[in-house]
Amino acid sequence: MTKDQVKSTLALTLEDQQLSRSEREALRQVFEPLRDAVGPLELRRLAFEVAREAVRDPGDGGILEWLEALLKLVDRLEPKPDGLVAEAYFSPQDECWRQIVLRLDGASQRVDICVFTITDDRLSDAIIAAHRRGVVVRVITDDEKAENEGSDIDRLHQAGIPLRTDRTRHHMHHKFAIFDNGLLLNGSYNWTRGASLYNEENFIVTDERRLISAYSKAFEQLWNQLG
Repeated sequence: MTKDQVKSTLALTLEDQQLSRSEREALRQVFEPLRDAVGPLELRRLAFEVAREAVRDPGDGGILEWLEALLKLVDRLEPKPDGLVAEAYFSPQDECWRQIVLRLDGASQRVDICVFTITDDRLSDAIIAAHRRGVVVRVITDDEKAENEGSDIDRLHQAGIPLRTDRTRHHMHHKFAIFDNGLLLNGSYNWTRGASLYNEENFIVTDERRLISAYSKAFEQLWNQLG
């Protein structure tokens, strides 16, 4: 569709100076394929051209109402901004463990956890609760730490949660988790009581897509490698 054709289509909807529900739906179907070729900014410019050409009287308030309704429709074509969540937490003052539990409790589809060790029962309880309500949970952890006294890894295994550990003399030292493939938690914070009570630790929480994609890829590679 050419720009002149777009203008003609817009002009048709302006004849009664209203944008009905059926016209909105029709325009949405016209605009959607033009998202990349034309773009919201150019559609706005064309809408203003149509409105300017139609104005004959300064009192033509209906045209402005039509334009406002049309621009709201165009705004829906804009991609949602990325990285709306950008939070930082510091232990021991910020109760980091509680922030992790909140994310686990809020998960509805899947949680991928890749951490050095898990000894904090509050976190283990939340992991098991997520698993029991149908969330797909996977855990990667360090093999040596999994055998340590106080480790909750065996408890998670007994609950039926899929687990994988490294099998080298080196450590699996990551500390990150991905919730519903839409939220990343990453930092120095070990999932332990000591980290929550005494250690100077930190983590960030973000929904930045590029970071989530990178960490998801790293998790999948490690999961497959340890399978």
